[in-house]
Amino acid sequence: MATPRLKEKYNKEIIPALKDKFQYSSIMEVPKVLKINVNKGIGAAVADKKLVDTGIDELTAVTGQKAVPTIAKKSVSNFKLREGMPIGARVTLRGDKMYEFMDRLMSVALPRVRDFRGISEKGFDGRGNYTLGVKEQIIFPEISIDQVARINGMNITIVTSAKTNEESYELLKAFGLPFANKNN
Repeated sequence: MATPRLKEKYNKEIIPALKDKFQYSSIMEVPKVLKINVNKGIGAAVADKKLVDTGIDELTAVTGQKAVPTIAKKSVSNFKLREGMPIGARVTLRGDKMYEFMDRLMSVALPRVRDFRGISEKGFDGRGNYTLGVKEQIIFPEISIDQVARINGMNITIVTSAKTNEESYELLKAFGLPFANKNN
């Protein structure tokens, strides 16, 4: 099996560039992407249990790895939600699947978003992780628009080993994540 394109890019281009920019003493200090979490909340699953199965199937198709249901931790009577009910789906990607998903996200899915002008720079959490929200799952080519019963969004969190937002921003920008220009 061939090495993912972004993994090679990280090893050959990104490590030397970030090592010079931030004056790291060792290449082991250079931040790297540890994992990608894809989470899909399905609020309507309280009324219709089949929606969770559909969400799991869609996430599995998009990521290439089996998704698992997320379970409610507390009961909330206003939402008719009981503890232990499935209310969403999630998947955690590591290794080659993580790099391949990130490549597909940047080169295929994000350009399919309507009126796309780049992703926001406000998604950093202060610890080097970045989260972006996708409003429609149909931007991924693995999902057929004809078979979608309802449009759902998803959250994609890219967890890095960076210590600051600036390091994480430079790492993700080097990978090619299309950040919006600051003056827009």
